[in-house]
Amino acid sequence: MKTQLFKLLFLINIGFFNIANAQSIGDVFEQTGTIGDITRENGEQLSAELNAPIVSMDTVETKNGRLKIQFVDDTQVSMTEHTVVEINEYVYDPNPSNSKMALNFAQGTARFATGRLGLVPKENIQIETPTASIGIRGTDFTMSVDELGRSLVILLPDEDCDDAQRLEEGCAPSGSITVTNNGGVQILDQAFQAVMVSTAETPPTRPVVIQDLDLNMIDNMFIVNPPGEVQQAVAEQEEESQGVDLLAFNDLDVDFLDENLLPDDDFEEYDELSRDFLNVDYLVNLLDVIDNSLDMDPIKTNKLNRTQAQDSNIKGTLNPGFDPVTQYNTIIEEGSDSILFLRIVDGQGKISLRIPAGANAKIETEVEPTKSIICVNDCSSINIYIRQNNG
Repeated sequence: MKTQLFKLLFLINIGFFNIANAQSIGDVFEQTGTIGDITRENGEQLSAELNAPIVSMDTVETKNGRLKIQFVDDTQVSMTEHTVVEINEYVYDPNPSNSKMALNFAQGTARFATGRLGLVPKENIQIETPTASIGIRGTDFTMSVDELGRSLVILLPDEDCDDAQRLEEGCAPSGSITVTNNGGVQILDQAFQAVMVSTAETPPTRPVVIQDLDLNMIDNMFIVNPPGEVQQAVAEQEEESQGVDLLAFNDLDVDFLDENLLPDDDFEEYDELSRDFLNVDYLVNLLDVIDNSLDMDPIKTNKLNRTQAQDSNIKGTLNPGFDPVTQYNTIIEEGSDSILFLRIVDGQGKISLRIPAGANAKIETEVEPTKSIICVNDCSSINIYIRQNNG
C-alpha cells in the first residue's frame, strides 16, 4: 500500500514538474550590471538573474544593467539599461502555424533577433511600441522608446556583418520590417535604415540610411540625440505637416469678428484681476517617482508655431532643450499653451512641471549637490520649491 502511495505521489510531482516546465518559454541568457526585475501576471516579482525562467505575461525591466532573453525558438531580445519589455503572449505548438509571439517594448532600447528554429513563423510575431506596430519579415532590428512613447526603429544587417564591415562593403539587410501606426506605414529593407515615430497618429518618417553606424553605439542616447539623418527626416516631416495644415484651412471667407459667440447677458469683462490662479492645474506629476526611469531626456522641439508659450520669458535655464547645469529639459510642444519642465533625478525618478504660458512662476530646485532657480516671465505669483536629499 505504501509503495503504491509513493508511486502515486511521485507521478503527481512529476506531473507538476512538467507543467511548470511547460510554462517556461525561455530564460535570462546573459546578464551584466545591476540585476533587474521580472514581474509575473499575478504580481509576483523575481530577480532577472542569469538563467531566471521567463513565462508568458512576464514584464522584464532592467535597472542600471543589461540582459538578454533567449526564447525556446532561439529568438533573442537584448535589453540595455532602464528598458521595459512586456511579454504579452508566447505560444508554442507542434504545428508552427499555431505558434505566436506578442511583445510590447514599453521604454528603453532593445535589439530583437528572430530564431533559426522556425518554431514561431514571422507572420505570427507581433511587436508593439507605444506609437507603432512592427511587422516581421526581417530577422534583426533595434527599437529605442523614450518616456513620451516616441520610437526609433533601425533595421540591422545580417549577423555575418560585424562592426568592421560597412554598408558600402556589402552588408546585406536581414530581410525587411514594416513600421505601422494610425498615420501610415513605412517599409525598411536596407541595412541600417531607420524611421522615427513621434505619436500614434503621426506617420513614421521617411526611411533614411544611417551612415557609419557602430552597433555598440545603439543605446538609450539614440532617442535623445538621434543620428543626423533621422533628425533631418523629422524636420522635413514637421515642415510638410505645417504646410498641409495651412492648405487645408478652408474658412477664409468667414469673418469670425462678426460672430457673437457669447450671449450679451453672459459676457463678463475679463482682465488680469479676474484670473483665478487657484483654479489652474500648474503641477502635473510633481515628483512622480518612477523607479528605474529611462536615463534620457526627450528630443528637443525645434520647429514651433509662434505661441504664447514660445514667447514666454524663461530665465535660469536653456530654452528650449536640455540644460546640463539645471538638468532640466524645457519643452514647448507645437501649438501648446503651456511650458513643460522635465528633470530626470539620477535615473531614480523624475520632476515634471507644466506651467501655463501666461503665468509668472519661480521654480527653485535643490537636489544635492546642485541648486537652481528658473523664472517664467516676472518670477512672481507662483513659487515652487523642490528639495531632495540623495542621502
